Amino acid sequence: MIRLGLIGCGEHAETGHAIPLARYLAAHPDQIELTAACDMQMTRAQNFCGKYGFKNAYSSANEMLRQAKLDGCIAVLPPENIAEVGATLLRTGIACVVEKPLGASPAEVAFLVDAAKTTGTRNMVSVNRRFMPFLKRAMDWTQSIGPLRYVRCTMTRHARSESDFIWMTAVHAVDTLRYIAGEVSESSVHSIKSEGLSSWHAIDLRFESGTYGHIDVLPTSGTVEETYDLFGEGFRASVTSPFGAQRSVRCFGDNKLVLEEIAGDDMPEDVLNGGYGEAEEFIRALSQGDAPRPSIDEVAPSVMLCWMMAKSLEGSR
Repeated sequence: MIRLGLIGCGEHAETGHAIPLARYLAAHPDQIELTAACDMQMTRAQNFCGKYGFKNAYSSANEMLRQAKLDGCIAVLPPENIAEVGATLLRTGIACVVEKPLGASPAEVAFLVDAAKTTGTRNMVSVNRRFMPFLKRAMDWTQSIGPLRYVRCTMTRHARSESDFIWMTAVHAVDTLRYIAGEVSESSVHSIKSEGLSSWHAIDLRFESGTYGHIDVLPTSGTVEETYDLFGEGFRASVTSPFGAQRSVRCFGDNKLVLEEIAGDDMPEDVLNGGYGEAEEFIRALSQGDAPRPSIDEVAPSVMLCWMMAKSLEGSR
């Protein structure tokens, strides 16, 4: 029986972690126990106990870690708390899942990376796009045909004008393209500016594999959608997920649609957006004694690249 804890019981913790964990518990009641939920607001932790099956509520993370005897813990916290709490979990030897962007500064990210290396504690970063079933189908299909020449993401949002969008949100697109195409060897970012309007951004990437990549970051374009396109000689796969009016995967070869799947109303949101697959990976690794993936060390390059691009954009103002 794997004993799991959750630190942070806000909206993202609910949709991204509590719901998938409750689904897993319902399907595998003999494999995991949702031992503890913790939030500074005790009522929120108590709500998670009643709603999702966590057994004990805490308002202090330190108290929970002393008393609950956890095998694994998921921390869902604001950026300024991620590195400190993540390092605490690593030092106590509790296998953990932490959220992107791993910290509120490059120094905090480096601190957490160092803690992970020094302690050797098993760890994982919550980047749910890597577990989207539609993306997996697209990657499996393209890999069976030939090498990728070009990958692209169009990330659109509505009324998102915050200055930290690149390293807080666009990091999802950067990390997903790294997951698809490998390590980045060159990168550049350019602002798409219009007088009196919010800046949009165009990111260009070159991967060590030779594949090229591009990301359009359009945070005030009036729609909430992410589309990932994978191109090769004679083929293309297009994935709209986790956001979009019609989530789907479509694969084309020799000018023909050869694979298509469209999300129906019966597909749970946490399965579609990768949250359930992420929970499965963490639990699988704990039960088998493996290291879950992706680790802090694997995701950190995505985060640091976004920090570098954000700094570049500041310098161009």
